[in-house]
Amino acid sequence: MLRLLLEERGVDVLEAADGEEALRMILDARPDLVLLDGGLPRMDGVAVTRRVREQEPSRRTPIVFLSGHAEPLALSAAFDAGCDDYLVKPDGIGGLNNILERHLGARGKHQLHGG
Repeated sequence: MLRLLLEERGVDVLEAADGEEALRMILDARPDLVLLDGGLPRMDGVAVTRRVREQEPSRRTPIVFLSGHAEPLALSAAFDAGCDDYLVKPDGIGGLNNILERHLGARGKHQLHGG
């Protein structure tokens, strides 16, 4: 559903099956924005975020963490790893337009990575 919402907005979407693939795609494709699921197999979203933040030029790529966990410890772990925003699924998805505008503005077509 998230992919459809993004594509309707004119966003080019890349999608990874696990954290290791997500990391490779982020470093290779250098997307404008990363929507990263916290519960990815093989490497969770926190680990992916840390690894992205260690690499140039991906270090500055905005990362929006998507998680079903709203407790302070989960948010703290994601922000400490270097994410820029945090959306709690499914309730936070309504705020996706605000996040897209904040990080992408009106730059036309964009490429996002969904993991």
